Amino acid sequence: MVRTLESVQAVIKAYDVRGIVGEQIDEAFVRDVGAAFGALIRGEGATAAVVGHDMRDSSPALSAAFAEGLLAQGVDVTLIGLASTDELYFASGLLDRPGAMFTASHNPAAYNGIKLCRAGAKPVGQETGLRVITEQVANGVPSYDGAAGRLAERDVLDEYGEYLRKLVDLSGSRPLRVAVDAGNGMGGFTVPSVLGPVEALDVRALFFELDGNFPNHEANPLDPKNLVDLQRFVVEQGADIGLAFDGDADRCFVVDEKGEPVSPSAVTALVAERELARHPGSTVIHNLITSKAVPEIIVENGGTPVRTRVGHSFIKAQMAETGAVFGGEHSAHYYFRDFWGADSGMLAAMHVLAALGEQSKPLSELMGVYDRYAASGEINSTVADQAERTRAVLDAFADEIQSTDELDGVTVQLVSGAWFNLRASNTEPLLRLNVEAATPDEVRALTERILAIVRA
Repeated sequence: MVRTLESVQAVIKAYDVRGIVGEQIDEAFVRDVGAAFGALIRGEGATAAVVGHDMRDSSPALSAAFAEGLLAQGVDVTLIGLASTDELYFASGLLDRPGAMFTASHNPAAYNGIKLCRAGAKPVGQETGLRVITEQVANGVPSYDGAAGRLAERDVLDEYGEYLRKLVDLSGSRPLRVAVDAGNGMGGFTVPSVLGPVEALDVRALFFELDGNFPNHEANPLDPKNLVDLQRFVVEQGADIGLAFDGDADRCFVVDEKGEPVSPSAVTALVAERELARHPGSTVIHNLITSKAVPEIIVENGGTPVRTRVGHSFIKAQMAETGAVFGGEHSAHYYFRDFWGADSGMLAAMHVLAALGEQSKPLSELMGVYDRYAASGEINSTVADQAERTRAVLDAFADEIQSTDELDGVTVQLVSGAWFNLRASNTEPLLRLNVEAATPDEVRALTERILAIVRA
């Protein structure tokens, strides 16, 4: 592959490395990324790193090439093999080493990528290392004339499961039938090890076969069409709850016993309540497009809500800065202080299971307490001029606006009590709309009105 600064920048993005295998990413490319990452962390005093990979066909060879780059820079490497992304974060925290996870998450089979972290699962972004790595991969990684690193292997799956079960004790749960759709992703690998030993849980498996070609549906539960199989399966199995994991199993979506999706905002509120019961008076992070029920419930439970921009780098930075006990996003990323501030869909799922199992109500009734408002979900519109369309919406609502802020895009609080957020995509000509109001009819009317302006 011909390598230019522009071609490298197209793959090494703001928060991770991601591209099409054979066209944008190959073994030579990731070997250089590994060498550049090795030089970066060695310069900071690290002497060892941990590397894991998902079930994609290209992942074993790419992760091995990355390890070669680290070894050439004098960095010892521990390979953990097949892993979910949060299992890699666990290994980074357990071993106190920087880490690299080979995955393209929910992207199609042709893609692969790398999620990098420093020791203790601390994130690596453009301003904290990726820019330096990009420049070196484009221009040449400085050679290292010291001794090569040493290679080792370690299976941490059982330790990962034991650690999570200590954080959320499910031993006292009432019997629960749990339907799980792994989407042929890494949930099929981790769920049996984490939830299998819990006697009260009867796990019903759907698409647990590891297959990076995703033969049944995309491993992206954020898209409603990819939840349909689980919704049907929950009802067929008479399950108490359904769980859907994305490709690298760092996100988890919840479905109730009726097959209805549970809002990630409601999950955020439930987990916040549980964590505040354990750590009274703590701070909880939520991004600006979670339901306003989230900060309300945090305050009601004696916590301090902190609102942040959308995106894991902002959440993790705020987690570290504030010492927050928990953080949640609308996209079903959930972050835990007890998990090195990193995100774990599995840990969030276990909190929901624990809450369900310690009382007798069905999940739909239990979650109703946290689901106070109606919401549109995120709606994307392709526009030629994002700023101009945003201004047109603001002008149209000028007489109804109570307040606005520009923390991330523009969030508009209306006199009626409803709110909406318009955010421009950084990588595509898109405007992203989220609306919340008291009733579904109000949400529908407000959404239609805004989209008519955005798409005019």
